[in-house]
Amino acid sequence: MTLSDQPVVPGISISADGQATVDQSMTEVLFDLALKLEGPTGQPVDVQHVLAAIVIAARRGELDAEVRISADDQALVLVLTPHIETVFGQYGGVVGQDD
Repeated sequence: MTLSDQPVVPGISISADGQATVDQSMTEVLFDLALKLEGPTGQPVDVQHVLAAIVIAARRGELDAEVRISADDQALVLVLTPHIETVFGQYGGVVGQDD
């Protein structure tokens, strides 16, 4: 993380140009959240979708930037579900430059 990076939640930050940085310790959490979010959204959720939903939720003040996220947090799944639906509904599920 550089000085210009803004923390989103512990383990995830975003640069001024919109590039997200994810600590390796968060990859399994994001993967597990993707699996949990497929059911309520009915979408083929992957880690990038979860990351986008986390950034959206954080920017809207729905996540505490000081609290590490957990895949076992059902309240987090409820917060992220509408943002996953937004990613698919408004952007066709395309996130990032690699898609």
